[in-house]
Amino acid sequence: MKDMVKGRLIRRYKRFLADVTLANGDVVTAHCPNTGSMKNCVEEGAEVWLSVSDNPKRKYQFTWEYIVTSRGHWICVNTGKANSLVEEAVSHGVVEELEGYPELRREVRYGEENSRIDLMLSGEHVDCYVEVKSVTLLEAPIYRGEGFFPDAVSDRGAKHLRELMGVVDRGDRAVLFFCVQHTGIRCVRPADHIDATYGDLLRQASGRGVEILAYKVRRRQDGFHLWRSIPVVL
Repeated sequence: MKDMVKGRLIRRYKRFLADVTLANGDVVTAHCPNTGSMKNCVEEGAEVWLSVSDNPKRKYQFTWEYIVTSRGHWICVNTGKANSLVEEAVSHGVVEELEGYPELRREVRYGEENSRIDLMLSGEHVDCYVEVKSVTLLEAPIYRGEGFFPDAVSDRGAKHLRELMGVVDRGDRAVLFFCVQHTGIRCVRPADHIDATYGDLLRQASGRGVEILAYKVRRRQDGFHLWRSIPVVL
């Protein structure tokens, strides 16, 4: 990967830390930018890719960005990348469902529960509120390619669904966008076996007019880019 260093994962711990052995044998501690459980994404000894910061004020020089599983699947573990991936795809016309909006804003306050929408698209007619979620959980049997969200109980995710339903009720457009950052995932389902409340609320939101999209990534030399839509199975 361009401008990154390769290593082997020793372990992830304390949620935000990972020890990695670099190609030269050095062992470094990297920041892990993922607040989720990272279920099925952590394989000790797996190939990982780290970005490098030259900021002397940072406690950790390295940030864990990608892991390559034993099955050859690439996963972006940096959930913060999802918003920029979707923004890039929308701006370049990759997401057909979100074309035709001349203005795009980020992190706009909205709703009744003190929320910020990831992307606000505006045009001549109704505004479009886009909430982005990163999907990396691939469950067994792996060959089915079934991805799930969330990978842990998500009160925050439930709040966002309530807010999106409120957007529809007010006459605007609301979209829940699953950014699939796992090359082995071919469809997305609600993770009822992890958070049944979220699954019920997701189906309720769909019935109320919240649009649910899922797009998966393709890996290029400079990193991941959103590629194409995949099914959402409710």
